[in-house]
Amino acid sequence: MILKKRSLTFIVACALTITQLSAQATFKAMSYNLLNFPSQDYPANRIQYLEIILTDYQPDIFMVCELNNEAAGVSILNLMQQNINPNYAMANFVENSSDDGIGNQNDLQNLLFYNSTKFTLISQNEISTVYRDINHYKLKVNTINQATNPIYLDAFVAHLKASSGSDNEAYRLQMVSDLENYLQTLPADSHVIFGGDFNFYTSSETGFVELTNPNNHITFVDPANRVGSWHNNINYLNVFSQATRTQTGLGGATGGFDDRFDFILASENMLTNTDLFYVDNSYQVYGNNGNSNCFNQEINSIDCSGSKFSSTIREALYNFSDHLPVTLQLQTNESLSVTDLALTNAFEIIGSNLVDAVLSLKISPELSAHQQLSIYDSLGKLIKTINLHNSIYLKEDVSMLANGLYYIVLQNANTQPLKFIVNH
Repeated sequence: MILKKRSLTFIVACALTITQLSAQATFKAMSYNLLNFPSQDYPANRIQYLEIILTDYQPDIFMVCELNNEAAGVSILNLMQQNINPNYAMANFVENSSDDGIGNQNDLQNLLFYNSTKFTLISQNEISTVYRDINHYKLKVNTINQATNPIYLDAFVAHLKASSGSDNEAYRLQMVSDLENYLQTLPADSHVIFGGDFNFYTSSETGFVELTNPNNHITFVDPANRVGSWHNNINYLNVFSQATRTQTGLGGATGGFDDRFDFILASENMLTNTDLFYVDNSYQVYGNNGNSNCFNQEINSIDCSGSKFSSTIREALYNFSDHLPVTLQLQTNESLSVTDLALTNAFEIIGSNLVDAVLSLKISPELSAHQQLSIYDSLGKLIKTINLHNSIYLKEDVSMLANGLYYIVLQNANTQPLKFIVNH
């Protein structure tokens, strides 16, 4: 195939455009109430179910509450490093330090795990409250320009006081007020996410109202945009996160699927910022298929089925906790500076790049944990997305593609696009 000079110039320009597209990095965040882990020891070997959940979602930021001790945190870290990505790291485990005058909460801790190829943990701190600590983790995004234009993410994790009633609402408000006082010490334009089990029954509760007060130094918003009276209200089922069970004996609540207690809130600027921002419509309660038949049912039942989350995933969620994780995605237009991903022959075409029906690829083991390859045509249009599923060798049917030049981009990796030509 002989290319005219004009065509070659156009293809080079497209390649540069696609390289810029590949620089855009997406980060997946998850917040999860681990249900008294691992002291709640039934079902046995509960961590096997967490392995299924984390291997499927592969979060870049994993915020947890109801973790019992440091050893439990290390066991989760080992699971993530061995089964998902060896570059996962864990923040320092710090036991609850709050004045615990209303109940012993020292066995329920918060912690954060993160993908160290994408983030560096700069600092961490604990906010003492009337009941339980709120934990603050300051992360820096590992961008190429981090020395001259650093991008920080402040992640907060909390487990607010549970149960209904005016006294418990007052405790939740006091904990939120302690957080708001602490936020006064941060720059007003900070990128902030706030995850955890908040135990709010409605958006009109004083603690939630305080968090979303537009006059705050840093105002939080609900990225799901599902503000209202969600307790036992089927109209809000798509953001329900609790309870996964009706059966007794498994620990936790047994009321069935009828509450929104778990959240990831974001600072208001994360909806409009260009350095680090929330990806529209990415907020998802992991395991929630939005099936109205699931109301007050168990998450592993046929009533909770749907196209997003399989029975295998829902069974793992049922066995691990009475809560569902909450997830969302963040994005930056900056290029990541990930040294161990800037590899020679990081991914390559096996055989000729002149392809008829099957595209054969080899992915470096260091990169196989990345979720997706993307195929673009010569105009820079996304044609096809390929899920890797930790595979090293990949055969992909491209028989449906029209003849022409295409580019393959490995998402979230500091690598150059590959090009191949379809010629049926």
